[in-house]
Amino acid sequence: MYWAKAIAEQIIQRNPHKEEYVCAAGISPSGSIHIGNFRDVATSFFVAKALREQGKKARLLFSWDEYDRLRRVPVNVAKIAPQLEQYIGCPYVDVPNPFDDGAKNYARHFEQEFEQAITAFGIELDYRYQADMHRQGCYGQYMIQALKERGRIFDILSGFRTQEPKAGEREAYYPVSIYCPSCGKDTTGISWLSEDCRQATYTCNCGHSGTIDFSKDFYCKLSWKVDWAMRWRYEGVDFEPGGKDHASPSGSYQTSKIISKEIFGYDAPLFTGYEFIGIKGATGKMSGSSGLNLTPQTLLKLYQPEVILWLYAKTDPLKAFDFCFDEGILRQYFEFDKQYLEFLNNTPNEFTHTVMENCLIEGRQIEPVPMGLLVQLGSIVDFNIEMLETVFAKIGQPYTHAQFKDRLERARYWLSQCSPQSVNRLRSKRNWPVYESLDEAGRKEISLLHAYLAQGGYSLDELQTALYAIVQQANVETLDIKAQKARQGIFFRNVYQLLLDKEQGPRLYLFLYAIEKSQYLDLLDFSTPPTEDELAVKPPSAQLEPAQKTKEYGPPDTVAPIKDQIDLEYFNQLDLRVCRVVKCAEIRKSHSNLKLTLFDGLGEREIVSSIKGEYEPQELIGKKIIVLTNLRPTRLTGVNSHGMLLAGTNNACGCQVIFVDDIVPEGTQIK
Repeated sequence: MYWAKAIAEQIIQRNPHKEEYVCAAGISPSGSIHIGNFRDVATSFFVAKALREQGKKARLLFSWDEYDRLRRVPVNVAKIAPQLEQYIGCPYVDVPNPFDDGAKNYARHFEQEFEQAITAFGIELDYRYQADMHRQGCYGQYMIQALKERGRIFDILSGFRTQEPKAGEREAYYPVSIYCPSCGKDTTGISWLSEDCRQATYTCNCGHSGTIDFSKDFYCKLSWKVDWAMRWRYEGVDFEPGGKDHASPSGSYQTSKIISKEIFGYDAPLFTGYEFIGIKGATGKMSGSSGLNLTPQTLLKLYQPEVILWLYAKTDPLKAFDFCFDEGILRQYFEFDKQYLEFLNNTPNEFTHTVMENCLIEGRQIEPVPMGLLVQLGSIVDFNIEMLETVFAKIGQPYTHAQFKDRLERARYWLSQCSPQSVNRLRSKRNWPVYESLDEAGRKEISLLHAYLAQGGYSLDELQTALYAIVQQANVETLDIKAQKARQGIFFRNVYQLLLDKEQGPRLYLFLYAIEKSQYLDLLDFSTPPTEDELAVKPPSAQLEPAQKTKEYGPPDTVAPIKDQIDLEYFNQLDLRVCRVVKCAEIRKSHSNLKLTLFDGLGEREIVSSIKGEYEPQELIGKKIIVLTNLRPTRLTGVNSHGMLLAGTNNACGCQVIFVDDIVPEGTQIK
């Protein structure tokens, strides 16, 4: 059964006669809303759709937790507005907007940014702005109720702590934060509470003291685990997802679930934790060092909204998936198009049918123009629309601009921002260094290809056949199948180098057929001597590639004897897991160490490793390695190292890191 439908059925079973079900999500506008947070919305969205498909009314509630305190200023914001540090402790809505966009405050800037992106997905949200809700007194009675039950709330919270409470801690506990009317911050402490819990006196760190009446003064809010439970009760929430950390046995949901039932008399909503979203292949201009925010707006420059929804819809919330900035995105478009065409032709299985129904957006029509082909051919003609239409027509796929326009800019953006190395540009002059490096058979192959192309009059299929026949014609000796296949690969590589300065490129027969011969035919004609201009051009390798470091190693070390045996219990104490290298940098004044920032499946950590002599930092970024994660932290060359990577060290090879296949998810334990 489809995961959203299964959740919807559980919701109905819990309360079969409810008139309208409420599926909730919520985010603090602390900064740009990351695409990982979007899973909160997407999960509730699909569950709400599943409820409606079963004939039930369902509302998708979204809470802007803008009355939360500013805890820190995001790095990208601090660069342009360092003065915002003074507002730490104030509600997000009371922090000035440092951006020149007309938004009335800091919170509203990020709220508008997200809300504008949401419209592209066709998702309708019932927004709750928590600053307004609090300041209008919507939660006043619950504030007083929580204060009356503060002892019981403390006991519930303590039940999830590992340490015993200190003497007097229970009596001094108040589940309410008061924002100081003088400085605006929540740096206040309650010194007295009336017997009916309606009034309290407080003192702020700024020196201000005052009295608050919780029945009419609303510059306060409940602590968040209590607040979360209270708002379930207020809104009648039936379902709400959250990050998997909230779903742990000692996580926030379990705590708030008890508070909801015992303090507010409300059965907590059904909850599902979700896995975090991975980012694969963030290279070039999309690297983490650029400070690029991976928001829905950013992904919409690469992915059509339907493809983004498709990735969320087809993946169970408890499973991770990646957004791809490398060539994986082309595979994702291919898979989406395949399932979409099955859907249109009424041939999908039940799961695919449900997924496609969930991701298609009313009022939009998808044209499954192959993204890979659009990227390959688009880069050759510099994304000229008329030329693209001509090229598509020549290869028997007559797509028009109306059909490919929705993907055109996304293809261009991916090439320029994520994969500039994939851009195909024809050389301006013949590549004599490559030609002169060819053997006699290789030169004959190029001559035969030039003659065939110059003669013309061939179809696309005939050209494809000819490309394979040329290798046989050029080689005097009869080649067996294996040798012929190898020679074919060499031939294709030679052509790519002569035309594009690359060893790989678009499908050669499509490329040669689609592009006007006049643009490249001379690049394959070596019947005349090189010109002065051609002789003056340095090989691309001399222009672009830095000198490769060569390192000589010695003879292998003597093989060490096997160490003393350990039992399985001892081995199981070692937390070895797969981590992805997010960043890698040299450490100032360190001759041998590199600092690696890793994603271990749960969060980021830094380690220090003495592999500087073997690797350049950029070689490691994006790679997956094995790390001992529960090694006691130690300080190395001024950096706290939280783990140790696994590598093979031998006099014959130096220190070689053990890399893991990219298919293995971050956080996978080595057992």
